[in-house]
Amino acid sequence: MKNSEILFVDDEKELLLTVDEFLSQRGYNITVVDSGLKALELTKKRRIDVLITDLKMPEVSGIELLKAVKEQQPKTEVIILTGYGSIETAVEALKLGSYDYLQKPIKLDRLKALIDRILEKKSLKEENLFLKSRLQERYRYDELIGASPKMQRIYEIIDRVTLKSPTVLISGESGTGKGVVAKVIQQNSDRKDKPFISVNCGAIVEGLLESELFGHVKGAFTGAVRDKIGLFRVAEGGTVFLDEISEMPPHMQVKLLRALQEKEIRPIGHTKEVKVNTRIIAATNRDPEELVRSGALRKDLYYRLNVVSINISPLAERKEDIPLLISHFIEKFRGSEKEFGNKVSPEAMGVLLDYDWPGNVRELENVIQRAFALGVSEEIEVVDLPSAITKRGNENPKAALNTYSLRENEIILIKKALREARCKKSKAAKLLGIDVSTLYRKIERYEISDKALQIANV
Repeated sequence: MKNSEILFVDDEKELLLTVDEFLSQRGYNITVVDSGLKALELTKKRRIDVLITDLKMPEVSGIELLKAVKEQQPKTEVIILTGYGSIETAVEALKLGSYDYLQKPIKLDRLKALIDRILEKKSLKEENLFLKSRLQERYRYDELIGASPKMQRIYEIIDRVTLKSPTVLISGESGTGKGVVAKVIQQNSDRKDKPFISVNCGAIVEGLLESELFGHVKGAFTGAVRDKIGLFRVAEGGTVFLDEISEMPPHMQVKLLRALQEKEIRPIGHTKEVKVNTRIIAATNRDPEELVRSGALRKDLYYRLNVVSINISPLAERKEDIPLLISHFIEKFRGSEKEFGNKVSPEAMGVLLDYDWPGNVRELENVIQRAFALGVSEEIEVVDLPSAITKRGNENPKAALNTYSLRENEIILIKKALREARCKKSKAAKLLGIDVSTLYRKIERYEISDKALQIANV
């Protein structure tokens, strides 16, 4: 509603004032003009979402204005105002594309209901078009890389939260990319041109965190030699990313909760509250519900932060994303060695895929960076990998089957067969000793995606 443009046209000055006051007080962005000619000039310069125009006006009539606007801006919805005895003309207007008509004297509540219906319909249509454009499977979302079903679900959530600005709580092990997700949300929102500030709540001395976030006035405490604007105000209109939120002291959790509820803060030593328009995205490397149970995170703050939740799975649970990530990191670190290409030997790729990656995406990035730093030749080979990884990769593959879970062991064997068969289903099925149709059913049941492996083998 705030971003929608409404234009009201009528040659009755008193009606213009009444409608302007009524809609403005209810938060609508409305412009009023007293002639069709002025309205026509305005529609040439500005996008209009809803046009409400009188039918009979000098110079340019409502019908003429309707035709012109529909030609200039086909998505503009038009409401025709008509007096008694002009119903036939109003019906003609409907045939020409008018959304509806209202008889004078108009009822303001009826006008508001019509506008709300139009704006809601337009909003849903725009959201559906936006989401449809994103529905196709993707291999990356800006800096986020991955084609696995788990990553696709994260992309879909990000698509939805970028349309508005809800508070988001991101959970996942260290190194999975929580900060990257927060940046992508910011970059694809209407706050993208505003600051993005990241704060590690566990890295700031407890007594300084409040000053860092909310600011202070000169003399508020020993060492406060000048006023300081806190990060909430520095990021005005943008986003503050609070990493490791559970490390925030209890008294600060109370103050953060109030800031989220009231959208205002009080700098240390200040006597008044200060309004802020800052979006909060928080993250933790532990299970949020377990944090609440243990008392490390206040329950009321958890519910306030957890408007939208995103959980990033460990890399070990989405190994089909590894080849894509490797290609991305090679592109990032190869520098002037453009002839290198995105090359990894089949043996090295097998080792990298067999490794469990306790450090997640961050560890994988470090491994690729290390290979280039040590002078990798034409392609990354097993010798270019750290010994901790190659030892794990040289273990007997049967050692991976170290649980009694049939599901987990079956997934491991299917993925291994697909890698050895270079994603050819018939060959993989022969290696496994099963029918191709059985293999397809198992791939679908376990959500095993081989598209990332196909890309890596191109």
